[in-house]
Amino acid sequence: MFGNIGFPELLIILAIALLIFGPKKLPEISKSIGRAVREFRRASDDIKDKIEQEIQASEFKEIKEDLKKDLSQDLYKDGVEEKEGKKDEEGPKVT
Repeated sequence: MFGNIGFPELLIILAIALLIFGPKKLPEISKSIGRAVREFRRASDDIKDKIEQEIQASEFKEIKEDLKKDLSQDLYKDGVEEKEGKKDEEGPKVT
């Protein structure tokens, strides 16, 4: 969580905070920092979820458009084949 901060560094930071703020205010400050970190995490998770949803929606939209294009091409191809089949069944026209 703290990256490269080890236990000795953490003790030094806590000792300095204790000297600056005093023993009475340190628990209040710790609670407010904890709340702020929790809110930041919650907000960043919400943003991350929304971005992922938008990415999925755009991917689904692309897939839908591809399927529509493929379906319309297949229907067109089937229509052309049916017309050609009817011409072959009628035989040559004699005038």
